Amino acid sequence: MKNKAHRIGALLLSIFGTTSAFATDGYFSHGFGVKAQGIGGVGIALPQDGLAAASNPAGTVLVGDRIDAGLSWFAPRRKADIVGNAVPNANGSYDGNGTGNFFIPEFGYTKQLSTTTAVGVAVYGNGGMNTDYRINPFGAFGSSGQAGINLEQAFISPSVAYKVNEQHAIGAALNFAYQRFSANGLDAFAPISSDRNNLTDRGTDSSTGWGVRLGWDGQITPDLTLGVTWASKIKTGKFDHYRGLFADGGNFDIPENFGIGFAYKATPAVTVAADIQQIKYGSIKSIANPLNGNLLGSINGPGFGWRDITVLKVGANYDYSRNLTLRIGYNHAGQPIPNDQTFFNILAPGVMQDHLTLGATWKTPGGGELSLSYAHAFKKQVNGSNSIPTPFGGGNANIGMTENLVGVAYGWNL
Repeated sequence: MKNKAHRIGALLLSIFGTTSAFATDGYFSHGFGVKAQGIGGVGIALPQDGLAAASNPAGTVLVGDRIDAGLSWFAPRRKADIVGNAVPNANGSYDGNGTGNFFIPEFGYTKQLSTTTAVGVAVYGNGGMNTDYRINPFGAFGSSGQAGINLEQAFISPSVAYKVNEQHAIGAALNFAYQRFSANGLDAFAPISSDRNNLTDRGTDSSTGWGVRLGWDGQITPDLTLGVTWASKIKTGKFDHYRGLFADGGNFDIPENFGIGFAYKATPAVTVAADIQQIKYGSIKSIANPLNGNLLGSINGPGFGWRDITVLKVGANYDYSRNLTLRIGYNHAGQPIPNDQTFFNILAPGVMQDHLTLGATWKTPGGGELSLSYAHAFKKQVNGSNSIPTPFGGGNANIGMTENLVGVAYGWNL
């Protein structure tokens, strides 16, 4: 069963191609589906396409019979500076953009079984992280070659939804997660690893796991809809090739997350909507543990020091005409990386907090829908404060990033 799950996941990522990189809310995507990406990532109470279950599975029964397929181009720009360090040749600026362009496919399908019941499946990239430093920022500390990490997470989410009555729907999705990881150029951390033979340069490793997402969608008034969703923590298999890097022998589970949302039809042509989401990064040791005195890979070994974050997503749909809908949105996330944890996060500078999004959908003469989205994450830098441990020469690491995303999708109403 485990090998079969790995084969399914490997096939999924081979179809997806290069899906890693930073999403905009920590390492999670800011929204699922090109339509949602154009409205700030909003989707809990505003299902719009066949990927509705990725945000709230209750939406599966609210979008009709349809197929959606899309592709997003993602371009993050990462950098790091080391300042005030006592090790010769360590101070300087480092460019993490050796790999700079990523392509993220998506697919969704929904089918009404009756007037009250629907099923569907959503296939999408949940998130990821990537850095590729051609000049190794850890070179002065003993590393050789280039440095970086690559994490890819893809989900397959079959869903079922039921309309309790004309106003309320509930749904559930089974989240199958496949993830793979690689790291290189981290030799400098061998003295603080519990297993230096499985710390770095071990190729690509993979793991799988299962979880659930539950949701409710309720039309409170003719103009106001509310939604609630919760996704369980996904306990994945360990990255055995990197059990000397990640806490608890290579553990890298996917955190629980939940949220509430509303959609309000302000006028016949304008719908305003918002979501509040909580992502529990702080519950995963390999993500949340600070760079402390414990050995890398040990049960309570160091991680990236990330905290839980709250994400606010707001946006509006404007039906400009019968055939054209315009979108605008804004996404603000809490900062997951504390100032004293920037050194290890040279590898994972997921510091983005504020994002402006635009989108549009054009109904084609053949009855389909062509959707476009654009998202810009404003430049953000987190400056270190006592962030480099004394054994590595002290001083600070400053990390920063900006990013752009362009998506295109086509939907068929069946």
